[in-house]
Amino acid sequence: QVQLVESGGGTVQPGESLRLSCVASGSLFRFYNVGWFRQAPGKEREFVTAINWSGSTFYADSVKGRFTISRDNAKNTVLLQMNSLKPEDTADYSCAATARRAGWPIRREYDYDYWGQGTQVTVSS
Repeated sequence: QVQLVESGGGTVQPGESLRLSCVASGSLFRFYNVGWFRQAPGKEREFVTAINWSGSTFYADSVKGRFTISRDNAKNTVLLQMNSLKPEDTADYSCAATARRAGWPIRREYDYDYWGQGTQVTVSS
């Protein structure tokens, strides 16, 4: 079992930055692949980015070049650095984890087994 807790959301102006954290329980977290998803009001949840157990990363086109995912296995933490934020980045952001190996990059939400509660990001002037 893995429990995930996100933090770091907030309200910022366009062009500003935020860093989200996803902290996990469990000593085997370093073997898990982790993804970030977001859901805006009235829209379906969408894939944002993922990092696998060995550190390989993958990004949705909408955030490529602006967002960076990283992990610190010693701290059981995955970070999402979000720069040059836009109003369309406004959403509830959730991290998710899976021990699944096949099918990298893992972009489908139903391939993830564990989810955090989410943290709200609002980008508005």
